[in-house]
Amino acid sequence: MSKRFGGQYSPNAQSDTAPLSPPSQVPQPTRVGFRANLMVLPASFMLVISIFSGASAMILGLVTAALWYGGVYMLRQGIKAQAAYDARRVARRPALPRKIAAAALTAIGAAVAAWNAEATMVTSVLYAIATLALHLFTFGFDPVSDKGMDMADDFQNSRVARVLDEAEAYLTAMHEAAAGLKDRQVLARVDQFQTVVRNMARTVEEDPRDLTAARKYLTVYLQGARDATRKFAEIVPHVQDQQARTDYLLLLDDLELNFTTKHQTLLDADRNDLTIEIEVLRERLQREGVHLDRSV
Repeated sequence: MSKRFGGQYSPNAQSDTAPLSPPSQVPQPTRVGFRANLMVLPASFMLVISIFSGASAMILGLVTAALWYGGVYMLRQGIKAQAAYDARRVARRPALPRKIAAAALTAIGAAVAAWNAEATMVTSVLYAIATLALHLFTFGFDPVSDKGMDMADDFQNSRVARVLDEAEAYLTAMHEAAAGLKDRQVLARVDQFQTVVRNMARTVEEDPRDLTAARKYLTVYLQGARDATRKFAEIVPHVQDQQARTDYLLLLDDLELNFTTKHQTLLDADRNDLTIEIEVLRERLQREGVHLDRSV
């Protein structure tokens, strides 16, 4: 049953509001860092000076700027992918090595810039090699191997990784749609719901056996939540419909309640499994003549 909005992040939150469990290690959208943002400056400088150059110099300058802007974009995406990989216990290596691609684009741009400055071919190549090395030294390489995927459980871990990647994509899309509204209360409410979802994802990640029970929540329900958030973000700025806002917040309440209940069910099942395993172990030890103190 729907309840009135009044969560942890509500301006009218009550002191008896139950705190949420700690955020999951499944990554939230991450900042790419000051150094990566600084890489925009050379590209912007090259773009400006190219406009006031001759025809051939302008073309080469624009090509350089385009390569460097592409390198900045790939670098930002690579840093985000690295953060997501580091935060997960089970993760696949990025399909596209974005940081390496960023270094290559930047190096090619440096070679074109040197050529534009009438450097020799050898000098241009040396500039490219130096730029490539410095870029990789500064920002590092992309992850080159899967993490947390033992050979014996490779199939199950692969399924978990795919589902969690899909879930994280839905959550990211929800956050972006809500952020576009410039409504701090709605954004905080979306982030609170995402914390609950990421806690469930963390549980599934730690015990892949829970995937079957949680898959519908992490795929179908999250897809519906993403679609509802996008539709809400499209409608509200144009019509200022307060009822639509209320309905959306109530939807988040219902979803959060369902996810919290399911997560608790998964935790209870894990505890029951552990209890059964302990009792089986006790019986085996007793058959071997080892008696344990049950008060411990």
